[in-house]
Amino acid sequence: MAVGTRMPEWVRAACDEYLKRLSGALAVSLTEIEPARRDAAGAASATVLEGSRLLAALRPADHVIALEERGRGLTSREFATWLGERMQQGEDLVFVIGGADGFSAQVLARSNFRLSLSPLTLPHALARVLLCEQLYRAHSILGNHPYHRA
Repeated sequence: MAVGTRMPEWVRAACDEYLKRLSGALAVSLTEIEPARRDAAGAASATVLEGSRLLAALRPADHVIALEERGRGLTSREFATWLGERMQQGEDLVFVIGGADGFSAQVLARSNFRLSLSPLTLPHALARVLLCEQLYRAHSILGNHPYHRA
């Protein structure tokens, strides 16, 4: 689930490719949330509105993973292990990418886990691609597929 509805074609193509690779093994989808307008009210009110939209799209049983810079960083193998544990528990995972100014306090409070994809600040479009690739990589690691060679 990601805030933002107008991604460049290269983002859509890359995400579609990784989601297609995963679709035979896992039920995966992308839900886009309309971003709030940044106007005189400022970023804080936009973040709260986006947070309300994100929370409304979640189901009570969803295991929510907020992608944010202060989250826990994992190696690809650690991420695969973490994902495998969640899969064993049969949890429906929802990875959430916030808007331009991050998450509201309510979304962070609803999160079960906070994940950092990198200590670098990433454009949200690139974060989508990176998440999709890492999900595919983690699934490949779990299945002993040669995609991950490290």
